[in-house]
Amino acid sequence: MIPFILILVGALCLKGVINKTRARLAGRTGVPFFQPLLSVGVLLRKGEIYSTSSTLLTQVAPALYLASTLGAALLIPLGVFPALVSFNGDFILFAYLLAFGKLVLVLAALESGSSFQGMGSAREVLFSMLVEPCFFLLLGTLALVTGYGSFTTIFAKFDNMSVNLLMLSLILAYGFLNVALVENGRLPVDDPRTHLELTMVHEAMVLDLSGVDLAFVHVAGWLKLSIWGLLAVNAVIPARTTGWMLVGWALVALALYGVIIGLVESFTARNRMTKNATYLVTVSAIGLLGFAVAFVLMTSGV
Repeated sequence: MIPFILILVGALCLKGVINKTRARLAGRTGVPFFQPLLSVGVLLRKGEIYSTSSTLLTQVAPALYLASTLGAALLIPLGVFPALVSFNGDFILFAYLLAFGKLVLVLAALESGSSFQGMGSAREVLFSMLVEPCFFLLLGTLALVTGYGSFTTIFAKFDNMSVNLLMLSLILAYGFLNVALVENGRLPVDDPRTHLELTMVHEAMVLDLSGVDLAFVHVAGWLKLSIWGLLAVNAVIPARTTGWMLVGWALVALALYGVIIGLVESFTARNRMTKNATYLVTVSAIGLLGFAVAFVLMTSGV
């Protein structure tokens, strides 16, 4: 239960941390910390408007997107604190729960008949396809080091107190951070603040959504941001840390995760679309590097 609660806390607070970090670095006060929650509250009180070309899929897609993200959150542990749902190979279900949510959102975007939403959907699918190998390489590395195939047992047994494994954990955390930026449509791949249709990716897919449907998509995005953050936190927090100390360190690490994203978005320009494929292949190369390091460590008996 504790990991799930942390994911919910992160979902509520990370957007505020990112916004405040960007604002302070720009010399501004910025919007209120909980402004995203207020905006979603406004959306929840509004009705939905659907395109004449849409079907039932468009109406249920946001709810399915949110439900699949919540299902993925149930599979995430925190160190020795187990996930609410755990079994051997659960990280495969995790990956494809998130993929299912993205699929229904893409199909709903295509139903609108808008060329902009079709373009954004194509880019979203391409980016997901290119970043997926990195995720499985990162989890394969952890499975190789620990000898287990479940999130709960992997992170409970992954002890990075030695110098070699500490180096590996930093590589893994960096890999999870890059996957988080791609999966959540953040810079340098996408810019959630853009209003230029030709450069949109994720935002282009939800142009036709309104009211409660758009609120569901925003909340699911917050949850995904928090989920990937907790995975990065799991990679760097030593397994021998227990109790409330582990929870405290996790909260600090999640806050740092939000600050890092704010720093990236303050000092990094968005890639040109032609450069994104190279960037995503590089992200997968980071996962491959982590796997190679783990293989060398395991075969050398370290």
